[in-house]
Amino acid sequence: MKKFASMIFLLIFASVLLAQERKIEAESEVVTQHSLIINGQRVPFTATAGTMPVWDEEGKPAATLFYVFYERSDVRNKNERPIVFSFNGGPGSASVWMHLAYTGPYHLQIDSEGYPLQPYGYQENPHSIIDVADIVYIDPVNTGYSRILDQEAKREQFFGVNQDVRYLSEWIQAFVTRANRWLSPKYLIGESYGTTRVSGLAQALQGNGMYLNGVVLVSPTNLGIDRGGPVGAANRLPYFAATAWYHQKLAPELQEKNLEELLEEVESYTMNELLPVMAKGAWADEQERKAAITHFARYSGLSETSVAQHNLNVPNNFFWKDLLREVGFTIGRLDSRYKGIDRQDAGVAPDYNSEMASWKHSFTPAINHYLRNVLKYETDVKYNIFGPVRPWDNEGDRTGENLRLAMAQNPFLHTLIQSGYFDGATTYFNAKYTMWHLDPSGRLKDRFFFKGYESGHMMYLRAEDLKNSNDDIRDFIRNTIPAKDLPARY
Repeated sequence: MKKFASMIFLLIFASVLLAQERKIEAESEVVTQHSLIINGQRVPFTATAGTMPVWDEEGKPAATLFYVFYERSDVRNKNERPIVFSFNGGPGSASVWMHLAYTGPYHLQIDSEGYPLQPYGYQENPHSIIDVADIVYIDPVNTGYSRILDQEAKREQFFGVNQDVRYLSEWIQAFVTRANRWLSPKYLIGESYGTTRVSGLAQALQGNGMYLNGVVLVSPTNLGIDRGGPVGAANRLPYFAATAWYHQKLAPELQEKNLEELLEEVESYTMNELLPVMAKGAWADEQERKAAITHFARYSGLSETSVAQHNLNVPNNFFWKDLLREVGFTIGRLDSRYKGIDRQDAGVAPDYNSEMASWKHSFTPAINHYLRNVLKYETDVKYNIFGPVRPWDNEGDRTGENLRLAMAQNPFLHTLIQSGYFDGATTYFNAKYTMWHLDPSGRLKDRFFFKGYESGHMMYLRAEDLKNSNDDIRDFIRNTIPAKDLPARY
């Protein structure tokens, strides 16, 4: 009996040791060969899935980042081949979203509006930008397979606005050196919090001599630009109008307009009439206040009573709960096309984010299967679609100013902003507001571009916008590579 007990103990002890060894390697690399038809042309490419360290001040690996590098394999002169570094947001999100649904060579198995289908999986993405640029998808620390390796390393050195930019800029420079791509035109693309990240990286990289051709901001955050008080409240209305139009909650004469025509009208009203009334607060004339409530209700699909009870400052949560309350549904935060069902119709906020519940259907099974079976990268480490990065230090967020400064210092640097009209988290009108206020001088206006799409935060989940948004990036890349021998000067 004692011998049996000893054997059980040894088995348990061995299993504990094995469990402790479930870790990602600081350096790894798996290379596979693929091809894809884009615009009628077969494009061959190499996929490298691997890890590369984040080194500490003593040159020892403090953490390791998982990445996937897609490199077109029939290009002779890599010096002229653009390279794109891609990030998602959170903070705490892996690069899975844009990797497996937007610019990458494979796309989720979903319907034409972005809803999950079973069996889960992926298919070739005929709209991928791999035909015009190589792409590196990077998972920041604690996301994807990326992990802290040095257990004595301070977590604070990774988890914050400026800390994030600092270690990622060093990692990118090391990657470019290893890949021998210092002469290539370089681009950054980030989605959501990833826009904060790449805006900061633009200046950090250029500060170390790595100059860029373009930055793509997908569903951008506020980038440190203040919009408190009446501005923040008024800026919600165009998004409300877009969503109400989608769900057919507007008056017939508004519903009959196409979306961009309607939004042009609502934006004009918001900036020229609503904002001045809201700025006056309680001292606004009673007649103009009543007129503002009437217009707000008319454009938002809400009742005048609800608008008045909120003093024109209607929170997003209430809008998501109230717009379809009478028919028993809530609407999504990141994509307000999606409907949810709450425990009860009463209340001021939805029970859950309906769009996120839907997206996890598609992404989690697909990325885990894809990395192992297509890219042949095998590990027992869990792939963190959302990883533990809290607390996150948001102090000193000057990323918008960093992007402006990078553009001012580099005449070749351009910025493309992409937004979905039905995104209630980083609304399209706030994205426009960010663009308007990044450069108060107006001297950089000709290097900013805005594109809107009839979908949400991840506009690329809708088939029509997957094509359009990739084409917009493709055109942006082609148009921002300067002519040969053109000097970078004002």
